[in-house]
Amino acid sequence: MKVLVPVKRVIDYNVKARVKADQTGVDLANVKMSMNPFCEIAVEEAVRLKEKGAATEIVAVSVGPQQAQETLRTALAMGADRAILVQTDQDLEPLAVAKVLKAIIAEENPELVMMGKQAIDGDNNAVGQMLSALLDWPQATFASAITVGGGKATVTREVDGGLQTIDVSLPAVVTADLRLNEPRYASLPNIMKAKKKPLDVKELGSLGVDTAPRLKVVKVSEPPKRTAGIKVETAADLVSNLKTAGVL
Repeated sequence: MKVLVPVKRVIDYNVKARVKADQTGVDLANVKMSMNPFCEIAVEEAVRLKEKGAATEIVAVSVGPQQAQETLRTALAMGADRAILVQTDQDLEPLAVAKVLKAIIAEENPELVMMGKQAIDGDNNAVGQMLSALLDWPQATFASAITVGGGKATVTREVDGGLQTIDVSLPAVVTADLRLNEPRYASLPNIMKAKKKPLDVKELGSLGVDTAPRLKVVKVSEPPKRTAGIKVETAADLVSNLKTAGVL
């Protein structure tokens, strides 16, 4: 079984994002970038499926600038077999990314697409669902456990009321939630091996996909700064202030 794992290059989760002075977006200049944490979880799960014998090949795919090759090399060091970069300097919307992935899937014919439920930059949580709709494949989102066998995937997914376990026929799209696993660190020998693994670069224009934007960013702004609190002398004062604020 071939598993395709889309991965995204985002601002490192330890870095505080800064908004551009003109409020057109987030400032990426001289900012540490890394693989989206949910994508890391998806790569780890694909590698575990291969270690169990359920998967035979793992293909990592990224849509982004030339620097996204570093993100793909990380996926290769974690255990992916080869990688594909669809190179573009455009900041593609979720629908456009889903269309690009559909074109790659048409070439690769994987039986399972394992991807993060969302990227921590846009927080859209949309590409997996859109990709499933475009492919007309079953989907299992927010996966916290997955087993594959007999032409189907059994997925335990996190929902508001607890956990839900479903079966989906393969091929299918599965999106990984936070508690699915804990990604491994790439060892130095595997990092060195990753440099020799194949990484193909395709230009976005070569896929013949309509990636025209459908959305317009009006303004990006930081959340309002928190104001200082006040100290109270007694519990009675606390209750009185809470009543005044309408909390009680």
